[in-house]
Amino acid sequence: MEELVYSAPEPVLKEVVYERKANYYETDQMSIIHHSNYIRWFEEARLYFMDEAGLPYKQMEDDGILIPVLSVSAEYKVSVKYDQKVLIYVWLSKFNGIRMQCGYRVVDKETGTLCATGESQHCFVDRNFKPVSLKKSYPGYYERIKAVTGERSGFDGK
Repeated sequence: MEELVYSAPEPVLKEVVYERKANYYETDQMSIIHHSNYIRWFEEARLYFMDEAGLPYKQMEDDGILIPVLSVSAEYKVSVKYDQKVLIYVWLSKFNGIRMQCGYRVVDKETGTLCATGESQHCFVDRNFKPVSLKKSYPGYYERIKAVTGERSGFDGK
């Protein structure tokens, strides 16, 4: 099988790199990281990304904005093992003020081998779980996220 080496997607939107070491408790009987943990890693990386982009999730929650997951997917390329250091590249690939999509690449820190890819889709809701348009209700957050995505259009070309 051909080894996949990571190269950044083009064009690169604002991308953040989150470093992580695989823990023993995350392994399965085959001594590799259990597949469910990659989803957790994506969430860790996404929250780190938001902090780095000036969009701390805690502050958004305090302001009444919740960001539930609508869908998440992962594709596994090469197994990660205990104590291995990985870099998780995360970026916002779509945003329309009501929904956003994040992309992920998990890469071996030492070799650059691509281990996994993924994406997650989210929406913005209030504390009553009613959809929120950031553009209308929270224009400061809307403009900040737009800047992070390079103002690329979002879902359905809007």
